Amino acid sequence: MSITEKEKAQKGWLYDANYNQELLKEKEKCQDLCHDFNQLKPSDTKKKREVLAEILEKTPENFVVTAPFYCDFGYNIEIGEGFFSNYNCTILDGAKVTFGKNVFIAPNCCFSTAGHPLDSEQRNAGLEFAYPITVGNNVWFGAGVTVLPGVTIGDDVVIGAGSIVNKDIPSGVIAVGNPCRVLREFTEEDKRKYHKSEA
Repeated sequence: MSITEKEKAQKGWLYDANYNQELLKEKEKCQDLCHDFNQLKPSDTKKKREVLAEILEKTPENFVVTAPFYCDFGYNIEIGEGFFSNYNCTILDGAKVTFGKNVFIAPNCCFSTAGHPLDSEQRNAGLEFAYPITVGNNVWFGAGVTVLPGVTIGDDVVIGAGSIVNKDIPSGVIAVGNPCRVLREFTEEDKRKYHKSEA
């Protein structure tokens, strides 16, 4: 029994991401929907939600996706309650991308499940791999963050602006840099950081 290129992608195997007609049609459909979404007026919230419901696998009651927004297939993306993404969020969802509750994404962030083989012959033949990305609850991504294939990020995490996340990040930490590393855990002082001093 033969296995489809889509099934190979779901298993994390090398698959034909560039020439397989089934996947190209699915990607084209999603890109058309993203185009439609990105052309809507910001005030047309009802229509925006309708188009996003067509694009994404699962949408909650309360969420915000700010145009422009881009993804490959859409059906591999699940967003949780309170999700917010700012301008130019890109999700390359050859594999599953799951966001928990209250995830905040600053402008120009990229979540890429897609990667290319090191071998040039395989790469030139259009083969890719796709590993899932999982993001927990209460996570904030600063501007310009890139999350790479196969990464899991825990709950209550802040990823500093410009970080390249290529390894798992545990819960309850601030992580920054390229490559992204844990800077420190959160403290009680962090809760008071932006409060005005009492007279």
